[in-house]
Amino acid sequence: MPDMESNTGQSPTMDILIDDQFSILLEILNMNVTYDPRSVVSKDEKLCNKSNVNYFGSAFNSTFYCVNFILSYIGNGLVLYIIYKYEKLNTVTNIFLLNLVFSNILFGSSLPFWAKYHLSEWTFGNVLCKIVSSAYFIGFYSSILFLTLMTFDRYLAVVHAVAAAKSRKRSYAFISSIVVWCISIIASTKEMVFKNAWESPFNGLVCEESGYPEVTMAFWRLVTYYQQVLVFFLLPLLTVIFCYASITVRILSTRMKEKFRAIKLIFVIIFTFFVCWTPYNIVILLRAIHSSSSDDDCDYSEKLDYALFVTRNIAYLYCCISPVFYTFVGKKFQSHFKRLLVKKIPWLRRHISLSSQTTRSTSQKTPHSDYETK
Repeated sequence: MPDMESNTGQSPTMDILIDDQFSILLEILNMNVTYDPRSVVSKDEKLCNKSNVNYFGSAFNSTFYCVNFILSYIGNGLVLYIIYKYEKLNTVTNIFLLNLVFSNILFGSSLPFWAKYHLSEWTFGNVLCKIVSSAYFIGFYSSILFLTLMTFDRYLAVVHAVAAAKSRKRSYAFISSIVVWCISIIASTKEMVFKNAWESPFNGLVCEESGYPEVTMAFWRLVTYYQQVLVFFLLPLLTVIFCYASITVRILSTRMKEKFRAIKLIFVIIFTFFVCWTPYNIVILLRAIHSSSSDDDCDYSEKLDYALFVTRNIAYLYCCISPVFYTFVGKKFQSHFKRLLVKKIPWLRRHISLSSQTTRSTSQKTPHSDYETK
């Protein structure tokens, strides 16, 4: 039997080779290469270096999230104050509007956490990781649905005014609002289940999907992509187009004094909705297609990431300021806002004309009065 010690003995040449290999290993371990771990689907997939994308995202997202947060609280706070000060909370429109404001405040409350996260790492723990992620999507989804619901309610009030007068009761508003919140919570369940705070070897403390097989998480990621495009974009967009097209036809058939301004205003609402939401959802759809394919083109993936950062924040900005945009379309809220300005800043009285019929028009307005402009 050969001697075991003779087989384990190493020559000087072998020692040099081992030292060289050990040095190469140390150099690899010390390389400052970062990439997005979510881009890894299998052990055979090509790893993409996304350090430039991550750097851009950390700077762009953190800045835009702070801007959205400030605008959201100023705009939604103003609408909330005007409703409390000058409006009754028992009307269908104001119930929907109040829910829209709350959904945007819920969404906006999560933005400072994400701004801090993009600047460094997640330092808020696992419980807040789940809560903030869920609040973020619940607020986002419910905001879209309440905007759609308000559009449909406006369609009923204008196009089917007689029939809607019987059905548009507070119970209808409360039940519709509960349904919207339930749909939004169910659609956001994935965040509560999959999101966890954990230590990443590449990015430090992160709040990302973990704890389940990658195949399972990839499947639900695709479900979220298509859910976003179909349920929270195409359905609302088609509803908005149908409702405002019907309202336009109805207005044209009346003798409304300022019908063309009203139609112009409707066009602006649809155009703004389309411009703000379409690019983001196109990028979401492209990401879904790219994720489900075997294509490992890093350049294409990087371009999608850049596009996502920009288009997503435009959509979020619209989401944050939508109550202001929708409420100040009508004469009534414009009058309330002018009264508030004059009360807080008296010297503006000489520059702002207040309507003496604000109170009366509130209770006796026509179905078309929301579209009348001064």
